[in-house]
Amino acid sequence: METELYPLVFKPILKDRIWGGTKLKSLLNKEVPTVTTGESWEISTVTGDTSVVANGNFAGRSVNELVSEYPGAILGKRVHERFGVEFPLLFKFLDAREDLSIQLHPNDELAKKRHNSFGKTEMWYVMQADLDARIIVGFKEPSSADEYLIHLENKTLPKILKEIPVKQGDVFFLETGTIHAIGAGIVIAEIQQTSDITYRIYDWDRTDANGNARELHIDLALEAITYDVVNSKKRYSKEVNKSNSAVDCEYFTTNVIPLDGKMKFRKNGDSFTVFVCTEGAFKVLTTSGSEYSFCQGDTVLVPAILTDFELVGEATLLEIFIS
Repeated sequence: METELYPLVFKPILKDRIWGGTKLKSLLNKEVPTVTTGESWEISTVTGDTSVVANGNFAGRSVNELVSEYPGAILGKRVHERFGVEFPLLFKFLDAREDLSIQLHPNDELAKKRHNSFGKTEMWYVMQADLDARIIVGFKEPSSADEYLIHLENKTLPKILKEIPVKQGDVFFLETGTIHAIGAGIVIAEIQQTSDITYRIYDWDRTDANGNARELHIDLALEAITYDVVNSKKRYSKEVNKSNSAVDCEYFTTNVIPLDGKMKFRKNGDSFTVFVCTEGAFKVLTTSGSEYSFCQGDTVLVPAILTDFELVGEATLLEIFIS
């Protein structure tokens, strides 16, 4: 029965990356298999990387199974009407011990035509940043395909890209086509469309243990790049026990909640809600009297059918849904 649905967490899907480290364990208590674990996929329906429930009566079942069985109850009425039985978002934590490659993602139209996939609009919330940590987002000045290719050929591309210093709590919204890279010494929570399409254009000339460079996607990227200057940093208020708007786009809405005590929610059943706990610990209390406990590093899917609930605790939460 739909009334049996409850707040769900999933087994992390851990990814070894050439630029990864160990902060997913030390900061978020993930059981990392290597000292270069770069990503923890928290909720995913990417082919080959489908999330499996870790808690409660549905433990061991995949998110795809549950969405197929309870589409409206989990996704919400409007999300189900729009996406069918596809879960439309992908949630990750990333630990960048080294700089990530400079890359970009195609828009929906290009991704559909080339890869039969969604595009990849995404956002970052900085959970931890070392001193002097920075990210790369877009060009310093308006550019062109010709200028870009000259700098790429001369291995001077970073010179024309914009570096932005970051600190804990910073939010960045990355529209498709925006050249970007997470810099070394940063842990982020990433929210994006369900897509694994990345065009890597520069990888700092590094090689793996066997001396091989990673594949680049120069030609694919050329048509997809936004050559204008972009302003990706999002400012938001930090009112306690309030949903403070950080990102609001057609693919997802993200609010930041500094939780200190109690906060009641009354949703309309149109969309699921996901809470990403970036600091602290909290509980979800349902109207049936059930209580579910979560902590830093947990990504919690609250099915749309749970329209009335309460959060209790001391935590910083990202609240994500589809408007």
